[in-house]
Amino acid sequence: MAYFKQLEDRLQDLMALFKKNERWLIAINADPDSLASAMALKRIMGRKVQEVGIGHVNEIKRLDNLAMIRYLRIPTRRMIPNLVAQYDRFAIVDSQPNHHPAFESIDFSVVIDHHPLPEGGAYDAPYVDIRPKYGSNSTMLTEYLYNLKIRPAKFLATALLYGIKTDTQSFERPFIDDDVKAFKYLTKYADMDIIKRITRSEFHLDWLRYFSRSFYNLRRIGTGLYSHMGKVENPDTLVILADFFMRVHEVSWDVVSGVYEDTLIVIYRGDGMRKDMGKMAKSMFGDVGSAGGHKAAARAEIDLKQFEEIDPEELVVKKLTKSSNKKLKRIL
Repeated sequence: MAYFKQLEDRLQDLMALFKKNERWLIAINADPDSLASAMALKRIMGRKVQEVGIGHVNEIKRLDNLAMIRYLRIPTRRMIPNLVAQYDRFAIVDSQPNHHPAFESIDFSVVIDHHPLPEGGAYDAPYVDIRPKYGSNSTMLTEYLYNLKIRPAKFLATALLYGIKTDTQSFERPFIDDDVKAFKYLTKYADMDIIKRITRSEFHLDWLRYFSRSFYNLRRIGTGLYSHMGKVENPDTLVILADFFMRVHEVSWDVVSGVYEDTLIVIYRGDGMRKDMGKMAKSMFGDVGSAGGHKAAARAEIDLKQFEEIDPEELVVKKLTKSSNKKLKRIL
């Protein structure tokens, strides 16, 4: 009996797309799961095409992401028009074309993701594999490697293991049996010492001031918490704070927002049982920006230049409470 589900027919369709004379770019919104997935897809198509590159649309500042790129030698570059122009065909992993404005102008041939489908249905591409029940996109790519009889080398296995670890938050977020199987399988080949080095690089000393600001601005809304951070130098600090607040006893969800350049960024976290954070993000900001995600984790990005005058914190509070005059309890 096979360890993973059989994907023979699906992978035949994928492999048939790769031509020796073509240059492929794998597009990502860089985080551990997408970086690992891009590494795996690069390994799969590497000997089938002329060249494979990895391009990220976001600015990478989180220290664990930078450590992952450094220790695992991930060759990703910022996805600017000059880079895109060098490639013939495009794949996207751990994301979908509607998730970021930089993706919208690209004609993708391959879409591999574990986030929910958009309301309009799956993206029309020659190859689409979207499985929202999976806790990690790295699990899907691990299954690909296994079915193709490719044993992951140390750095690739380490990246995929860390991708599963972070996207499932060490199996505290929703996951399925396949995620556990992939994690167990990868431990045979991964370097756990590198995992420790990466996980110890999560916080920068300068970021500690954000914790102080977040505590001061913290509000209690029902069983959840909300904090607005004002202008931030790095939107990844919002993610760190949102993850942190989910450790508070009897808190079932939290939202942390901040303004990066001219964009309001809202991070959602939940316990996966009560509120669906993906639906919550979409209902709040789907009409004015990009918004969506999983039941336990979601994100919204809103371009503030579309509004003449607006208080970003007041906007989020109104959406959260559904009433501008509802009293909010501030935690002292």
